[in-house]
Amino acid sequence: MFILNGAVFGIWASRIPAIADKHNLSPTALGLLLLVMALGAVAAFALSGRAADHYGAATVTKYIAILNSVILALIAFAPSIWMLAISMVIFGAITGGMDVAMNAWAAEVERKAQRPLMSSFHAMWSFGAGIGAGSSFLSATYYVNISTQFTSSAIVILIITLFITAIPGRSKQNKTHNNAPIYVLPKSSLLGVAIIAFCASLSEGVIADWSAIFLIAVAHVSDGDAALGYAVFSIAMMAMRLIGGQIVHQFGTTKTARLAALVAMIGSFIALTFTSFSLILVGFGLTGLGLSIIMPLAFSRAANDKNVSQGAAIASVATLGYGGFLLGPPLIGFIADISSIRTSFLILPVLALLIFAFSRFLSGK
Repeated sequence: MFILNGAVFGIWASRIPAIADKHNLSPTALGLLLLVMALGAVAAFALSGRAADHYGAATVTKYIAILNSVILALIAFAPSIWMLAISMVIFGAITGGMDVAMNAWAAEVERKAQRPLMSSFHAMWSFGAGIGAGSSFLSATYYVNISTQFTSSAIVILIITLFITAIPGRSKQNKTHNNAPIYVLPKSSLLGVAIIAFCASLSEGVIADWSAIFLIAVAHVSDGDAALGYAVFSIAMMAMRLIGGQIVHQFGTTKTARLAALVAMIGSFIALTFTSFSLILVGFGLTGLGLSIIMPLAFSRAANDKNVSQGAAIASVATLGYGGFLLGPPLIGFIADISSIRTSFLILPVLALLIFAFSRFLSGK
């Protein structure tokens, strides 16, 4: 499920320049489009968290995954900017709802295994995103249009999704919180976790949605080469997440988060300082290494909060976290419009510094 969700997002994110060209979108217009996508996701977070508590995270994940597999076709055939905006609202709601449900399911598996596994699950998301970005690179290189690529990808992903949802498996239901508010504001240490998630996800969103445009503007590369920016970022995240559990076990949660924040800061400075295509890719790769471990730590900490139910806690962190993932890119568009895309990327080292400052809240103590 993590791989499939990542693949859908990777395909979309890597073809953003082509979609912007197809609909003749300015940076501000693209930013507004990403904003309505964000609104759809934020609206779905709390509802998905409540549904995961009530019906079981595994069940909710499987149902949303089917919708997730076909959403690309809806985007591909949007005939106008208004239909594209509606498609993006739906896209945001589906991907956001699936994020909450599948992370709740993963947290249950992690608790049952009694060892850190969340990082490995997120590695699979990055693996899927890398596959999606790679397919976009090939499609752009060989001049495959968006409609053909998105439709064929949707068919393949739907077939795999239907196969996986047929595998038996259920998770526990928790109906004791049915009378609680649908959205629970994060408080105390959980608020600190949510701020960390916001910073990490905003950074991921910036690179996911704007790395291709950044490379075209700064390094003057083709659309095909520009798609490699997010591919390198995703592969670096996947590689680090595969060993993330061992690193956390070795160094502890807080120290791991601080080291990761420093690596992300160094990577973002490299990407901002140089105009060489290869050096910018190195910067994106280091940024991916640094950010990779942060969201898994945040979700694992939220799922084990002692005061809030699993679904509600993950939803509250996700609202700020993945809200940053989706709300940040529109901000980049606005800044790029009044200055430059390179100036807008200065937000990345600032966010890494904030992650370093708040990292102590991830320990749960």
